[in-house]
Amino acid sequence: MGFQIMVDGGADLPKEFVEKFNIKIVPLNIHFDDQEYKAGLDLDINEFYEKMARTEELPKTSASSPNDFYHAFKEVDADKPILMLALTKNLSATYQNAVLGKEMLLDEEPERTIEIINTKTASSGIYLLANEVIKMKLQNTEFQDIVEQIKRDVEKTTTLFSLKTVENLIKGGRLDKMRGAIAKTLNIKLLMKASEEGTIEVTEKVRGEKKALRRLVEQIGEYSKSLEGKTITLAHSNCEEKAKKVLASIKETYNPKEELLVEMGPLIATHAGEGGLVISFLED
Repeated sequence: MGFQIMVDGGADLPKEFVEKFNIKIVPLNIHFDDQEYKAGLDLDINEFYEKMARTEELPKTSASSPNDFYHAFKEVDADKPILMLALTKNLSATYQNAVLGKEMLLDEEPERTIEIINTKTASSGIYLLANEVIKMKLQNTEFQDIVEQIKRDVEKTTTLFSLKTVENLIKGGRLDKMRGAIAKTLNIKLLMKASEEGTIEVTEKVRGEKKALRRLVEQIGEYSKSLEGKTITLAHSNCEEKAKKVLASIKETYNPKEELLVEMGPLIATHAGEGGLVISFLED
C-alpha cells in the first residue's frame, strides 16, 4: 500500500515531480484586494506576476485552515499512512493548522497514521526533503524509519536566499520606505538564511547583483565542506537563466551528485519578488 506524501503551499515542487510520485498538495491562500485565490489551483504563476505588476500593495497570504487539512487527510485511504512536510511553523500557522486537522480526523478515525513534520524551511528546502523521502521510499524503507530520518534531515537542512529587489519587502511592510529607497539607490542586495528555529534572518547586505550571487555560492562552503554525493535544490522567481548559471557555478565549485531546479510558486514569490533565489542542501 505504501504511504501518502503531502506538502502545503509553502513548498515549491516541479509539476512533473508531483505527478510522478503522487504528492498531494494542500494550497495556501493569496488575497489580492478582496479576491482570494488558492495558490497553484486557481492562480498560476504567470497570472500571479501579472497581478503583482498591477498592484501597489503586496497581496496577503494566509494558511490553509484546519478544515482544509482535515478534508485533505480524509481523502487518503484510511489504511494508508500519511507523511506531511509542513512549512516552517515560525513563519506561518500552516503547521499548527495541519496538526489541528489531523486531530479532527483522528477523533473520527483513531486508527489513522498521520505524521506531520515542521520542516523549519520553505520552498526548495521542502523540495529537498521531499526528494529525500522519495529516495528512501523507492528503496522500500519502512515508513517510521523514513519519518525519523527526515526529522534528522530537517536539523541538517540549510536554506539560503538571495533577493534581487527589496520592492516586495517594502510593500509588505518588512522594510520601511526610507531604508528601502536607500537600498535601491545603493543597489543593495540582501542575502538571507533560514535560522535553526525556522525564521528568516539577513546574513549580508551586498552591493551589486554579481557580487551578491558570488557570495551566495561562496556561503555554501561555509555550511558544508563538500556536496559530493548530495543533492542541492534551487528555486527561482521568474529568472530561470540566472538560476541555471548559479547552479552551474555551484556544480563547478562543489560537485554535488544532483542539482534540482524549480520555479517558485506564488506564496514564496510574494515575499521574494522577481529575481529571487532560494538554495537548499544538507550540511555535513
